[in-house]
This record gives sequence, structure tokens and C-alpha cells, in this order.
Amino acid sequence: MRYRSGLVEGYSPLYFLASLGAGGMAVSFFMYLMFMVPHKTHPIPTYEDWTAAFASGNLGYQIMIPIVLVAVVFFILLHIRLLIWNIREYRAFAKHPAHDDLSRSNAGIQLMAIPLTLGMTVNAGFIAGALFVPGLWSVVEYMFPAAIIAFVAIGAYAMKLFLAFFTRALTTGHFDCERNNSLAQMLSVFAFSMVGVGLAAPAAMSHIKVVSAIAFFFSVVFLASAVFFGIIKVVMGFRSMMNNGVQIEASPTLWIMIPVLTILGIAFIRLTFALDHNFGAPASTGGLFAMISVIVSLQIIFGLLGYSVMKKVGYFEQYLAGPGRSPGSYALICPGVAGFVMATFFIQFGLVATGVVPKFSIAYFLLHVPLVVLQVKTASLLLRLNRKLLHASASGSIGTAAPAE
Repeated sequence: MRYRSGLVEGYSPLYFLASLGAGGMAVSFFMYLMFMVPHKTHPIPTYEDWTAAFASGNLGYQIMIPIVLVAVVFFILLHIRLLIWNIREYRAFAKHPAHDDLSRSNAGIQLMAIPLTLGMTVNAGFIAGALFVPGLWSVVEYMFPAAIIAFVAIGAYAMKLFLAFFTRALTTGHFDCERNNSLAQMLSVFAFSMVGVGLAAPAAMSHIKVVSAIAFFFSVVFLASAVFFGIIKVVMGFRSMMNNGVQIEASPTLWIMIPVLTILGIAFIRLTFALDHNFGAPASTGGLFAMISVIVSLQIIFGLLGYSVMKKVGYFEQYLAGPGRSPGSYALICPGVAGFVMATFFIQFGLVATGVVPKFSIAYFLLHVPLVVLQVKTASLLLRLNRKLLHASASGSIGTAAPAE
């Protein structure tokens, strides 16, 4: 499919969410290997693990593994293609006066979609390396410092963008609270969370204590930033929505808490394992079950609330089934991905690890049925939005700034 080009002032940084969503889909398929393929000597499944499982003669593995690998490759390639397209279009947009206008408005927070997506790129690259490069894990300790540097650099870029935006709001008072009637400002929190969870990976998996400690500290820096600013922005957003009603085009942002909660939850799980493996603080199975239960409960609440509001204002009919076209619609992909991923963690650490549901039992697979349906629907929505918004034959006006006002 050939994508539109030369959008210039018609471009929005929210298009980076298309690339983010594709990377997230690759991660969601990776979860099948993570929790179903044995990898006792590695913290995540590697090339050696899935090839051994495939060669074991188990029919289930021989059916599941090729499907998963094809899906992972497809969505990683789609992620890269959309990332390159976005970088090219953004560079042209950055030279246009519309970029300065965007930066000076509430919608300037849209720029946080760039480091958010770059963080996903590092995660996707790590997954691709583990799955398709034989023997990579034998040198992984050399890769962890590079991963830390990459995430810290992305985090520094995200912090630079955010401080420029937030400092302007605090010093000039030009932030329009009345038009902040959504949770679009949570995009910055999403970005900080993505950096934090990325840094939590080497913290949990490195056997070199100093590497783990450095990653742990910087992970906490960005996670603490996410939590602190998240509280502020949720309160501000709901206050404005209660006063002015939700902005229809930005109503999908009510679901942004679902991916934020998933990322924070995975980060805390990784940091818990880091404390267990390297710092003498044993992890508690019951504690993990309790924490994940709280996260899933909050996700259900935000899921129901967001659906109810979007249904009430007619968002689905206008922007998905109807003629409405907005890059903010890509914000619907991440909740689907995040809901799937967090549910798999809940099944593994909340039900299997505690002995409530035996692994590979009938109940175990039945619990995955609605998740597969969610995953398929999310993937089909991503591809449908690409055809509607990015295909070269797409025509008509597309909203740009509203979802982050």
C-alpha cells in the first residue's frame, strides 16, 4: 500500500501512534511465546527456545509458533515502515509555521508521540533480536548498557519536549484549561512510562549488579515522573470534561489510561524481579497477584467509562464507521494491545503462578479466547485506519489538532 505524502501543514504528530500501534501488535503476539514456550534458562523466549519447542514434535507448538513469528515479523516491519513515513512527513512539517502554532497551543503535547514511538522501536528491536538472532543471549550483557543509553537518550528527548511545553504553560499561563476537556495531555505520561518500562528490562534481566542498579534508578526516575504528572493531568482533564463535556474527537483519550496502566504494571513487575534477583528482596506471588488485580480492575473501569462516553457522543459511528477522519483514532489501538498484554500477565502471574488455573488446562485456553478476539479486532482496526487515513487514495479533510487540545 502506498501512503500519502507531502502533507506538510496537514500532518499531525499523532500519526506516530500508527507506528506505535503496529509495534504494540508485534509485542502482543510475542506474549504467546513469552508465556507458552518454555525458556527456563532465559528470562524471555529466544531463538533457541522456540526452535527447541518446535522441534519437540508438539503439534500445538508446530501450529502456534509459525503463526506467531509471521505476525511478529509483519507488525515489526509495518512499525518500521510507518516510523520512516512519519519521520519524513514530520521533518517537512517542522519547517512550516503550523509547527510553531502547534507548539504554542495545548496541542503541543502531541510531540510527545515521537519519543513514545521511539521507545517502542527499541522494544521491538530487542524482541526481533532475541527471536531471530541465534546465540544473541550469550552476549546480551554487552547489549544491556547500549539499551540503557538508548532509553535514557529517548527519555531525555521526551523530557526536553515536555519541559518546554510545561514551562511555557507555567510561566505564561497560556494553557487553555477550558479546551483541555479530554485526557490527551496524558500522552506525556504515556511516553515517560514507555521509557521507564524499557529501562526496567535490563534492571530485571542483567546479572551485573551495577548495570541492574543503573537501569533500576533511571527507570524509577521516569516512572515517578509518569505517576506525578499523571495525577495532575487526570485531575485537570476530568475537571474540564465535567465543566465543558468531552471533546468528541478526543474522546478516545479516555482509554489512554489502559496502556499507561499496563506499562506501569509491567515496569513494577520487572523492578520487583530486579530486587529479587540482584538485591535480596524476594518477590511475592501473592503480592504480584494483588497488584495486577488492582491494575486490571482500573483498566476495566476506564474501559467501560470510555466506551460509554464514546458511544454516547457517537464517536464510533462518526470516526470509525462514518466519514469522520482523525489521526486521533489511532489512540484506539494502544488500549486493545495493552488490554491483551495485561490480561496475559494476569493469567500467568495472577492465576497460573498462584495455582488457581493449571497451565495448558481447558480453563487456561478458554481464558485466552476473548483475548484472541480482542487481538484480532485490534489488528483489523489498525489496518482499516491505515487504509482510511494513510492510503494514497484517501481523500477529504482530516482533523489534526483537536485530539490533543
